[in-house]
Amino acid sequence: MDTNQPFLSLWYVRVLLIIAMIGVVMSLSAYTKLTLREAKYGQYGMTSINVRGEGEVNAKPDIGSFSFSVTAEGADAATAQKDSAEKINSILTFLKESGVEEKDIKNRDYFLNPKYRYEAVDCAMGMYCPPGNQVIDGYEVTQTVEVKVRDLDKAGDLITGAGERGATNLSQLQFTIDDESNLKAEAREAAIADAKEKANKLADSLGVKIVRMMGYYEEENNSSPYYGMGGDAMMSSEVKAVSPELPTGENTIKTIVNITYEIQ
Repeated sequence: MDTNQPFLSLWYVRVLLIIAMIGVVMSLSAYTKLTLREAKYGQYGMTSINVRGEGEVNAKPDIGSFSFSVTAEGADAATAQKDSAEKINSILTFLKESGVEEKDIKNRDYFLNPKYRYEAVDCAMGMYCPPGNQVIDGYEVTQTVEVKVRDLDKAGDLITGAGERGATNLSQLQFTIDDESNLKAEAREAAIADAKEKANKLADSLGVKIVRMMGYYEEENNSSPYYGMGGDAMMSSEVKAVSPELPTGENTIKTIVNITYEIQ
């Protein structure tokens, strides 16, 4: 009989117990990590805060734009078109001679439409009188042109000159900034700095620490143009018009950002 067999059996049992204990310790360690993670991130994910930052930059406009229309009527389409073309060409010649480049003059609309009237119908007294037949009673042409003004000092004279040469209606004069990219970048930096400052104050109030940025979203926000004239301006070539004063003011470029930060 082998006297070493009981000793080997006892050693084997001890090894199994040690392995089992190691397994229990590892399981408890994994469970503890999972519990801490859930406590840190909560049931729906990691804990975070969201802040909204705003940035504004004011700048003087460097470009203006306006549109004008010419309306002409005639007994036939050719006559209406000829009258319209003469007025439009006169205005375009004036604009180019005043320094407006051809690339800054753009046709927006051109309409040629018939005008109608109803023929009179003789009806007996007391009887139903149906409407007369609809017949063409001439034609009407309306053409609209957009103009970009790079020399703002000439804006008033250009509007006045267009009216003196037959423009029947002038839209609002709008002052804008031709290239806003640098101004938008400046406003964005200011908005991000504002968001960071708000996030730090909020974290201090909550007694937490900001770990990292998790998300960024920038809201679409266009600059606010300045309109030099309100409504439609009706001009008459029969009266010598006075060029209006058109203050350009300042435009505001505004950027809004939303930033999400992970906290702990």
